[in-house]
Amino acid sequence: MTGSATGLTTGLSDVRRRIDAAARAAGRDPSEITLVAVSKVQPAGRIEAVLAAGHRVFGENRVPEAAARWPALRERYGDVVLHLVGPLQTNKARQAAGLFDVIETVDRSRLARKLAEVFAATGRALPCYIQVNTGAEPQKAGVLPEAADAFIAECRDVHGLPLAGLMCLPPLGDAPAPHFALLRDIAERNGLAGLSMGMSGDFETAIGVGATIVRVGSALFGARDYG
Repeated sequence: MTGSATGLTTGLSDVRRRIDAAARAAGRDPSEITLVAVSKVQPAGRIEAVLAAGHRVFGENRVPEAAARWPALRERYGDVVLHLVGPLQTNKARQAAGLFDVIETVDRSRLARKLAEVFAATGRALPCYIQVNTGAEPQKAGVLPEAADAFIAECRDVHGLPLAGLMCLPPLGDAPAPHFALLRDIAERNGLAGLSMGMSGDFETAIGVGATIVRVGSALFGARDYG
């Protein structure tokens, strides 16, 4: 797929079709699944082509990148919903709360406490997802699976965060389904309905396991150019 407007529209239609087919194969309603178009490192023209095609839910990995592009785009597309899908530094929590509509990467007590303070101060409490490091990878953010129940309780009972669900990034090279099932099981026993899991290479598998959010970048936009 190219980065042309026509190619991007075709890519969006194809991803939506695949989501629909995967949901129906799993006996699910496709409307239960939110497509987050992950626009990190993508040129403005590609993002605007997807916006022009009618898509409104996007994900960014970094607060500075989102701050540089989305305020102006929101002036033209006021119904955009923006998810933070990358790690959040505590010192950027206030800025993130002003830029984003959903925080998907709550992963430690200090960040949870800071977000609670920011939400209380601003009166704008964003839905939060806890990131779980299902593969226990030392280089990756996320609470470990065995610590997830306690951290969920802390976020709810101590910090009062509005928890919407859980998020994960399975290890590269691993079969993703067991990681998705682990995340689903943790969510179910903690009464959380949201499951943000599945990316370009495995979102159909994630939908079969119960994903409510899939985060798709390259399958929609084409390969990223990191320059």
